[in-house]
Amino acid sequence: MLTSELEYSLPPDRIAQSPSESRDQSRLLLFDRNSQGISHHFFHELPSLLPPNRSIFRNDVSVLKARLTGHRPTGGKVECLLLRPDLTKENRWRCLLKPGGKTAKAKVFGIEGEYQAQVIESLASGEYLIEFELFNDPDPAALAQRLGSLPLPPYVRRPAGKEDEKRYQTVYAKKERCSAVAAPTAGLHFTSAILNQLQSDGHAIHDLTLSVGLGTFRPIETEKVEDHPMHSEEYFLPSHTKSVLRNPTANKVAIGTTCVRAIEHYLATDDPDLTSPTRAEAQLFIRPPYSFLGVDHLLTNFHLPGSTLLCLVAAFLSPGRPDGLPLLKEIYAEAIAKDYRFFSYGDAMLIV
Repeated sequence: MLTSELEYSLPPDRIAQSPSESRDQSRLLLFDRNSQGISHHFFHELPSLLPPNRSIFRNDVSVLKARLTGHRPTGGKVECLLLRPDLTKENRWRCLLKPGGKTAKAKVFGIEGEYQAQVIESLASGEYLIEFELFNDPDPAALAQRLGSLPLPPYVRRPAGKEDEKRYQTVYAKKERCSAVAAPTAGLHFTSAILNQLQSDGHAIHDLTLSVGLGTFRPIETEKVEDHPMHSEEYFLPSHTKSVLRNPTANKVAIGTTCVRAIEHYLATDDPDLTSPTRAEAQLFIRPPYSFLGVDHLLTNFHLPGSTLLCLVAAFLSPGRPDGLPLLKEIYAEAIAKDYRFFSYGDAMLIV
């Protein structure tokens, strides 16, 4: 598949710059793969739209306030985006730096009395290996939570504010799972009332954790989609979640593409031990044609042109066949015509 095929025309005003007034007032496009029908709803109608007795999987990761500021010895300002810990040494992280060249040349940056960071290595990926010396915090994540700000997606053309600290997290995000640099955005529409209604209706809800990385925003830059080097993201599955995933009779709903990546990667592995949790790295590039192992329904937002997430949703629309992308473009054209809002703070689509 050519990467150019993943492009579509999106008016700039369709890119949501802020969340809806309330989470469950987002719009919800329903696509039925059997009838090929589209219908239009609001998110609070979700419980009435799902088939009965589903097993719902959600990503309980919390978004880290990963954007730190500091200064070089000359006084120049540095912006450091924490991406993920490097396991070779304590307090070493992979980061993005702005400006990268000047900061790498200076070797150090920080805030007096708070932290000092040393640039250990410039990586081929454009990232930097940074080692932190901390004066008041146990680790760089704690430092970021105290002094940093949320890293809103690059297409949100404003700085993060206080409201984002609440709305760019799901209502079920767990503080102890604070390891993502981007939100699992399909989950942003849920309220506690909707979750309670789903459980009252007989649906079961199961948690997993996938640490959403910066790669989720990176476009495919190779001429052919198949040549794209897929990023990896760490995930964690509790033992009870694993047991349900391995149950062939469970009808599974994935809340977002992050859940799909974790579920499909896990089910492709041989794991006879269902009594212990699993922690692994998902480096799975789902694209048409792909036959899904453990996802029957998908709730997702509307994704960027030229993205790997567009490939995943196209594959889900027509599992095992190559014709999902033209269908996805038809659905997106309908959503644009109906004034749906796109991307992280935008509206949602349910595929049944």
